Formats: sequence, C-alpha cells, structure tokens
Amino acid sequence: MPRFAANLTMLYNEHAFLDRFAAAAADGFQAVEYLFPYAFEAGEIARRLKDHSLQQVLFNAPPGDWDAGDRGIACLPGREAEFRDGFARALDYAEALGCPRVHVMAGLAPQGADRALLQATYEGNIAWAAERAAAAGRNVLIEPINLRDMPGYFLNRQDEAHRIVQAIGAPNLQVQFDLYHCQIVEGDVAMKLRQYLPTGRVGHLQIAGVPMRHEPDLGEVNYPYLFDVIDEVSAACGWQGWVGCEYRPARGAVPGGTSGGLNWLRHAHATWR
Repeated sequence: MPRFAANLTMLYNEHAFLDRFAAAAADGFQAVEYLFPYAFEAGEIARRLKDHSLQQVLFNAPPGDWDAGDRGIACLPGREAEFRDGFARALDYAEALGCPRVHVMAGLAPQGADRALLQATYEGNIAWAAERAAAAGRNVLIEPINLRDMPGYFLNRQDEAHRIVQAIGAPNLQVQFDLYHCQIVEGDVAMKLRQYLPTGRVGHLQIAGVPMRHEPDLGEVNYPYLFDVIDEVSAACGWQGWVGCEYRPARGAVPGGTSGGLNWLRHAHATWR
C-alpha cells in the first residue's frame, strides 16, 4: 500500500496549526507535509513531530511575498539573492525537522517576460539549490502546477519538469508528481506513473480529487486503481516515496471535518491489509 502523508496546510483546518500534528497521528498518519513552516520556531514543530511519532517528509522553500501574490521566485530575474537567502533558511528548517525534501516553487511568469530568460534563471537557481542541498544531505523537488489553480505558473507539465531534472543532472534533484495537477493539465496519469517512477526522478507524489480538489474518493479520478498502479510499479522498480494528501476536505458534505472524510483511507487500509 502507498505510504500516505497528511498535508497539514490543507487538512485539519478545524484545528490550530500546531494541533494538527496530534490530529493527523490520531487518524493513523505516520508522516506529514505542509506548505511553509516559517511562522513557527523549528524547535516547536520538531517537538510536535517527536511527541506524535511523525516524520516530516516535505515542505516548501520560502516563496517570496506570498501575501503580495508571489508563488515562488526561482524563475524571476533580479531576485537571485532573495532566493538564495530563502533557500538557506529552508535548509536550516530541514535540518531541525529531519526533513529530507524541500520543494522549490518556480513562480509566476510575468506577462510579456522573455521566456528564455526566465528558463535560464530558473535552471540556474535550481542547480545552485541542488548543490547546496546535496551538501546538507537533502533533496530538492520541482513541481508542475496547473494553470487553473495558479494562473501564470511557470512550470506546468511532467515532461518539462523531467527535462529540467535531466538537464541539470544533480542526483538529489527530483520531480514532485502531483496527480491532481497532472490530471488537469495532461491526463493519462497511470501511464505517466509507469513511465516516470522507474526513472528515479520522482521524489514525491501528491493526490486530490479532480476537479474540486476534495477527498480522493470524490471526483473523476479512480484512485483505488492508481494506488494499485503505484504499488505495482514501486514493487518492480523499488520506489519508496510518500504520497501527500494535499486536498481540501469537503466539510459541507462530510460530517466530522477532515477525520470524517477519511473513509477513502480506511478503505485503502482494509483493502491492502
């Protein structure tokens, strides 16, 4: 069975952030991810992880000024120093939290900008980050994101992300393969799992129902089938990553908040056991 990690940015919003660790552990999760830890001291988060026997498997590097509309700055010329300072901070948190992976958001392409310049800036920043992360024993992830959820986002397709990873050639640089984004942009998700997991270039998977980004048993995607595909391919190629549950609970239709919408997970456990 795939190993599932609770995304504490989206799940358990009925609790304050630091209380979500306990809620996730109570529902049987053994690992967590979230967007950003920087509003809290690393030591406080580390205590929550330890107290609830949870692994921290992923978080994002600082994205620039999120409240002002930044969605990463890695592709933006002129902000390289800011990017490097932010990534150094992310590595400090990764060390304190025992987190092996840091996702670097590409950013929004400015209207009318030279695409070639953005690409060169992005690949330069990612290569630098991978080198720094390697020295710290961490992996860097890049993620294609759909343009409906994030209009203007620079990186959208699996093949482009894998091309960048191959071109840079750093062994600790990998793709964060979000099945939700992939279904919206490209589809053919099962075949892409079969294509990309064996390459060793996929460091992390994420899931959500399509099209509304709710529980994975709501919507057009047959996740039980895809979980079987992940198991089959992982057994053949030795992939041992985590599957992040990055969805918005459909509270209006599901009593009990996040926990009330975990029937899909309980069914998965019962099926594979």
